[in-house]
Amino acid sequence: MKETTLKEIASKLGISITTVSKALKNYPDVSEKTKQAVLDLAKDLHYTPNSFAVNLRTKESKTIGLIIPEVMHHFFSNVINAIIDKAEKNGYLVIILQSNESIELEKKQVELLINKRVDGIIMSLSNESNFDEHIKEIINRNIPFVMFDKISKLANCSKVLIDDQKAAMSATQHLIDKGCRKIAHIRGPLNPQNSIDRYIGYKKTLDKNQIPYDPKLVYTCENVTFQEGLDFAKQIIEEHPDVDGVFAVTDLIAVGVLSYFNDHQIKVPQQVAVIGFSNWFMSQVLNPKLSTIDQPSHEMGVASFNLLLEEMHAHKENIPFTPKTLILETSVIERDSSKKS
Repeated sequence: MKETTLKEIASKLGISITTVSKALKNYPDVSEKTKQAVLDLAKDLHYTPNSFAVNLRTKESKTIGLIIPEVMHHFFSNVINAIIDKAEKNGYLVIILQSNESIELEKKQVELLINKRVDGIIMSLSNESNFDEHIKEIINRNIPFVMFDKISKLANCSKVLIDDQKAAMSATQHLIDKGCRKIAHIRGPLNPQNSIDRYIGYKKTLDKNQIPYDPKLVYTCENVTFQEGLDFAKQIIEEHPDVDGVFAVTDLIAVGVLSYFNDHQIKVPQQVAVIGFSNWFMSQVLNPKLSTIDQPSHEMGVASFNLLLEEMHAHKENIPFTPKTLILETSVIERDSSKKS
């Protein structure tokens, strides 16, 4: 269907294109009668403004891009909700894209957002990604850019994250304080920075407490799934029946561990204490309820958008902007899976 233009409205009403444009924008120098005639005809003809032309004039699209590894994850869904809410209140629409932990898909999504001329991009990297060419492209084009949660330390952009090492140290120390001395760690894939930092935090805490580090007690996920939690729990018990603690990189993995232990009459926390990471809502309804690290997902979404908004405003006003890094606080939430009597 052919789009209605300002010229067509002007021709039908016998007025100038400039008058039509002013009427649609509610300029005071156009009579109320003319304004109403223009609005009525525009409605009848299903006229919509040419957003591309508007963007060229204002140099704003009023849209931002959000790329995340997965939509269904509780943590990311909370982040999405927070960003959409803040964006809507500030007059922005959000284009949400899911990389499925694929760097190739992530590259295509970045290209799409650049071509769409979004005003800014918020992103949590896929497991395969780091400071790759598509990330450099965003920065080189001077597009306002914020990374959150899964970030690259090499990228010169604003970041919102937690101190994963510190949080992992708290989780591991919690198990040690409950009397655990042989603690297995189910870590994330080798590449993501948060997975690396949680593993380092685990190792540092063992060393701090004079507990020998045993690489055989570290199990590495490929996809961070419930099934991997089940499978690794089975391996841990078969290979190290005297393990008395498990620190899982996410609650989803920890839920798999608890499920296996429950099905095989391994008492939690009497025999093995378990702690997860992220405070997934399911962690409170399990039996036993899961101890975890509270990761402030809503706050992370709000902070990410606020940082992006600050940079977009600076960009619009041609004011120099120095990237900022915000580190949000975490805390241990003790529940039944680690409450040893």
